[in-house]
Amino acid sequence: MRLRSVGARLTLWYTAAFAAAAIVLGVAIWFAVQQSLYRAVDDGLRDRVEGIERFIEDHKSRLLLDEVKDEFRAHGDFFQVIDAEGRAVHRGTALEGAELAPLGADDAGRFANATVRGQPLRVLSRLVAIDGRTYTIQAAAPLVDLEDGLRSAAWHLVPAIPVALLVAAAGGYWLSRRALAPVDRITQTARLITADSLSKRLEVAPTGDELERLSQTLNEMIARLENAFQRITRFTADASHELRTPLAVMRTTAEVALRAPQPLEEQRAALEQIVAEIERMSHLVENLLLIAKADSGGADLKKRRIDIVEAVREACSEASVLARVKGLRFEAQLPETTLWVNGDRDALRRLFLILLDNAVKYTPTGGWLAVVVSAQDGYVLGTVRDSGIGIAREHLPHVFARFYRADRARSRADGGAGLGLAIGRWIAEVHGGRLSVESEPQRGSSFHVELPNA
Repeated sequence: MRLRSVGARLTLWYTAAFAAAAIVLGVAIWFAVQQSLYRAVDDGLRDRVEGIERFIEDHKSRLLLDEVKDEFRAHGDFFQVIDAEGRAVHRGTALEGAELAPLGADDAGRFANATVRGQPLRVLSRLVAIDGRTYTIQAAAPLVDLEDGLRSAAWHLVPAIPVALLVAAAGGYWLSRRALAPVDRITQTARLITADSLSKRLEVAPTGDELERLSQTLNEMIARLENAFQRITRFTADASHELRTPLAVMRTTAEVALRAPQPLEEQRAALEQIVAEIERMSHLVENLLLIAKADSGGADLKKRRIDIVEAVREACSEASVLARVKGLRFEAQLPETTLWVNGDRDALRRLFLILLDNAVKYTPTGGWLAVVVSAQDGYVLGTVRDSGIGIAREHLPHVFARFYRADRARSRADGGAGLGLAIGRWIAEVHGGRLSVESEPQRGSSFHVELPNA
């Protein structure tokens, strides 16, 4: 048993506590036995003294006669009667030669221990007044049997305590091992959980105690780790796929352009396609870098007090060009007053530009999109609505996930990699706000931004 283990420490503490309790209990038992034995002896002495007192009362006129003295012997040898002058009216043979001082005038009765001819005695002395005369009655009882009983009790208690301690230590160790067995099972199961087996869970015993809560908490932690690993794995796979596609397009285009002499127009078209793919890949790499910095807490945001209306107006200016090219009707309802927020101007402009860009991409030609900004209850509210294809209900909880695409409309043909909304939500949250969505298929979408008003 290792002393550093919890079971060993619990056993030692339990044994120490039991030892202290056993010693205290043993001492208490010994004193209780002593008091009980003395009480029994004292009760007997009290009864004897009262009997002698009644005898003296009955024979007060003949107390000094020899025949009365002979009757005293019927009360035993362990008592004596002394008159006021200190003369012994009667002295039992067991007390002959004993010097037991009579009581003072103010003593009505007193118990004391004395030794007569090497024999321990318990003595009760009582002062009585009979027919105008004062007598001291002293009755004694040998303490040999009482002391033998106390020694016997001590000899039984002293060896019983170490035996009880051994039993208590063994029982405490067994109880500690039994109580900590679930912890051992949790430890063994936790050792088997690795990055490749995060789907395993700890067994949760329905005991309602701390161990059940510990198992549930560890399972929740493992579930979060599994989710994080899955997100990292999906992120890596999706990022690799998104980067591989433009690289493959550029390589194929370049190979086709190099196979044989081609007209200048075809070469120019090939170069333009390569430039477009490079631009697409650069944008993707920039987004990946931003998300990586956000995950590591290294994103450099210069927060200060800014006018959010001006930042949204700049985003609308860029988005209106895209909407006009696609033949969409664009409307911006921005307040004339200034709305202050604490944040990074470029990041917040990018947040609204992401939402507007999505609205343009997924709204068919002839549709419309609108931006509304207002202030309410200490928050700046920004809403981007469109009449686009919408999002099915089952996809709504996932639209802010990285690389998530609800349908084929969200494809590379539209230039999206599935990172925009993830970046947008991060920007909103890092500014103390939130980004939410409402949508129905073929009825458009509404993205809502809430930011604390400064």
